Amino acid sequence: MSQKKLQLALTCFLCLWTLSQQAQNTFISNTENRTYTDLNGKWNYILDPYETGGMGGRAISDNYEPTDKTGRVEYGFTEGRTLYVPGGWNTQKPELEYFEAAIWYRKTFDKPDLTSNKRYFVYIGAANQTATVTFNGKTLGKHEGGYTPFNFEVTDLMKEKDNFLIIGVNNKRDADDIPAKVHDWFNHGGITRGVKLIEVPNTFINNYFLSLDRSSLNQKTKHINGKLELAGTALPKKARILIPELKIDQEIDVNPEGATNFQVNVKNLELWSPETPKLYNITIKAGEDSINDEIGFRTIETRGKEILLNGKPVFLKGICLHDENPLRKDRANSIEDAELVLGWAQELGCNFIRLAHYPHQEKLVRLADKLGILLWEELPLYWGIQWENPEVLKKAKAQYTEMINRDYNRASSIIWSIANETAPIPSRNEFLSEMADYIRGIDQTRLISAAIKKDQELDGHPDSVYTYNDPLIEKLDILSINEYLGWYGGLPEACRTKSFTSGFEKPIIISEFGGGALQGLHGDKRTRWSEEFQEDLYKESIAMFDKIDGMVGMTPWILVDYMSPLRQLPGIQDGWNRKGLISEKGIKKKAFFVLKDYYSKK
Repeated sequence: MSQKKLQLALTCFLCLWTLSQQAQNTFISNTENRTYTDLNGKWNYILDPYETGGMGGRAISDNYEPTDKTGRVEYGFTEGRTLYVPGGWNTQKPELEYFEAAIWYRKTFDKPDLTSNKRYFVYIGAANQTATVTFNGKTLGKHEGGYTPFNFEVTDLMKEKDNFLIIGVNNKRDADDIPAKVHDWFNHGGITRGVKLIEVPNTFINNYFLSLDRSSLNQKTKHINGKLELAGTALPKKARILIPELKIDQEIDVNPEGATNFQVNVKNLELWSPETPKLYNITIKAGEDSINDEIGFRTIETRGKEILLNGKPVFLKGICLHDENPLRKDRANSIEDAELVLGWAQELGCNFIRLAHYPHQEKLVRLADKLGILLWEELPLYWGIQWENPEVLKKAKAQYTEMINRDYNRASSIIWSIANETAPIPSRNEFLSEMADYIRGIDQTRLISAAIKKDQELDGHPDSVYTYNDPLIEKLDILSINEYLGWYGGLPEACRTKSFTSGFEKPIIISEFGGGALQGLHGDKRTRWSEEFQEDLYKESIAMFDKIDGMVGMTPWILVDYMSPLRQLPGIQDGWNRKGLISEKGIKKKAFFVLKDYYSKK
């Protein structure tokens, strides 16, 4: 067990839930459309640099305050020491810029509603990396994974006045984490997405899954497959689904033994696509609970070397993106953050975005639904993962479950990716193969991919041919390739002699290519870091990739410069990865217009 995990296990001298116990906690989806109290804003905090969970022999989560002058306490949540939630702590206080340890946050509030027969859940959109959640002095559990949502019930602990929610967040990087110790983006610590106190009836709709049955795509009457999950002890015998625009008001027989599967037959269904991102207002009712959503219906599949959206070939005009607002140097967490980057992507001509290298904020995914932008989503199964560790596999499954539970009903999300730039070895192959099977068991409405490396040995081919024979490809619907020829190997003109081949009859996405440029630095096309070098590299790379048989899309790296401690070249990088087509100040580089011109002709 790592040092951090041992210390967290001893926190408050309490026994924390294990990952398997955490998975049993009722997950609540679509929190934006539920009754909730917004707990965002200023939170008091205490630094815990040694990650002990207590100071002077007292647990921080106890929120202890002396009752008289003899009392002794060696910590304090003071009104003058605050951090904003949501937000990373690193850019809120100069002294926290590279802080990697634990910080304990506290929020106090009164019970929002004195009505009986209600249940209350604390919902956290994301907290990086490990969160220990306590409420009124009781430890609710812990959560691992800095990018997926989680919640805990607090109904029986709620007081009418002076409730205190304390969350200890630790962003230290450990080898058995996802991601592992080294990654090429900034480790924004803290409660990076919103916190809510959700109010629901005693028995409520905790989740639901709706998708278009692919087999009915070409039929006049189409089938919407559904699954309904209810939480509570007194399940109603019936539920209802309403889609007013389609004149649907259908009764559903509730399965008292578990999730309820059902089907809705609809006529005149308008399919969701980038050209017509049609969303339907949908209401589901069960007992005293009712939930509303806007959902689009589409199919996604492959046929030979094509990707078919609603049965028709689609070319994915994409770009990679990190979940960061560069203008304020923080993890993205608002609709304004989403509008900024998706607006840039639309200006570029994109109909597709790779959300790298972890789940992005839900507001962005929902906005992509409205704008008609297709999405690739992934977990940070990235460099240095402990493939042989069964506990890491459990973490990966838990985090993927959380992401799928959150985004299943989003038509824009079409690809689940299970890895990025990982070398084929037996333990890795077994780990990722099991992940592919696990994801397909949860969701068969999307495609599965992974960013694959070229073969280390070229099997007799001349050096001008790149081959791909990773055994993982057998498990994938799409072969995705990261290739930085001209930046990490040779100069841009080297692209003119390279070709690509694989033994698989599968579509290919160029999931990464590009090179760095400092916006405003100019020179000839051989001047490294200049806009002209990046511009020429894009021209040569696009011409090379455009010749690949079965190339159905690309997501160059990356839309906008982003923060990364790995990138420290003075005067050029200064803590930023400069491969963006847009600078951290929002200024477009010359390569932006090369890609925009290419997409305008596809």
